[in-house]
Amino acid sequence: MAKTLMKGNEVIAEAAIRAGCRLYFGYPITPQTEISETLAKRMPKVGGLCLQAESEIAAINMVLGAASTGARVLTSSSSPGLSLKSEGVSYIVGSDLPCVIVNVQRGGPGLGGIQPSQADYYQATRAMGHGDMHLIVLAPASVQEIGDLTQDAFDLADQYRTPVMILSDGAMGQMMEPIDFEGHTPRVLPEKTWAACGTENGRVHNIINSLYIQPDELETMVKARFERYQTIEKNEVRYEDFLTDDAKIVLVAYGITARIAKSAVTACRKEGIKAGLLRPITLWPFPGKRLKELADTTAKAFLAVELSMGQMVSDVRLAVEHKRPVGFYGRTGGMMPSVDEIVTEIKKISQSL
Repeated sequence: MAKTLMKGNEVIAEAAIRAGCRLYFGYPITPQTEISETLAKRMPKVGGLCLQAESEIAAINMVLGAASTGARVLTSSSSPGLSLKSEGVSYIVGSDLPCVIVNVQRGGPGLGGIQPSQADYYQATRAMGHGDMHLIVLAPASVQEIGDLTQDAFDLADQYRTPVMILSDGAMGQMMEPIDFEGHTPRVLPEKTWAACGTENGRVHNIINSLYIQPDELETMVKARFERYQTIEKNEVRYEDFLTDDAKIVLVAYGITARIAKSAVTACRKEGIKAGLLRPITLWPFPGKRLKELADTTAKAFLAVELSMGQMVSDVRLAVEHKRPVGFYGRTGGMMPSVDEIVTEIKKISQSL
């Protein structure tokens, strides 16, 4: 199949259009601005709308309004911008609305810097908004996967009536790789009978709401949502195993860091060290069951590698239930680990086993 050389951010925009998204609301921030720039050019040509809101807060509330009609809607930002959107995201979850949210992570806290980061893991998986809630969080590790996961994100959002986040980073967004858009197979999705799009032609008068004054009613709604989360955890966990079948040391890394970690595993294998890599593709739901299986079989130790001071490592430790030691190696502030740095950490663990 024909492939096109494209930048990761541009692929998100094109994949969204191919998935049927015709509405984008956002606000500029580096390093994700190419998403809105590309959509500003492309949306008018397909009968869509790309609107730069006056702020991130305005943008996420425009998403809420558009999603309530059943439309496929996209917004994107980078780390500080996602913080501003968090209240609106919680309202969207509380209203059981589907949408796709992109975070092209940059260094923090505060304004930080514009270089790649993975320090928004906690925010994405634990605290994207107030209340009892989750988002489906997808972490691509290549430009091709950015395209595939973006298209599938809209299907996942519609299937489960929930926001889905693409958690990218400054490196993934800016790198260029070949992309083939034709591989996506759409899901069979339920009809959007819940949408609030008028009552002409006998349509039901639907109301979109996240406010429940009676505590028993709110509890019922939250519990029903968590039953849906259990279905997601059962059916939608995704990960990549790389040389884990006989691995004594299993690295756990996602996104751009997983690519570096994979090269480190390959280098260690050449030296006779049985290393492997478990790459989470869904950060929520997290592939904890697979990690526990590895802890119960071949793995003697784990090493989480992240562009942060250590966030995903907490989920790794929870998954293996302290049956095996879990080490951590991270760089932060926009610094990237080298293959040699990770190999050195693997060798330290190997010598201690």
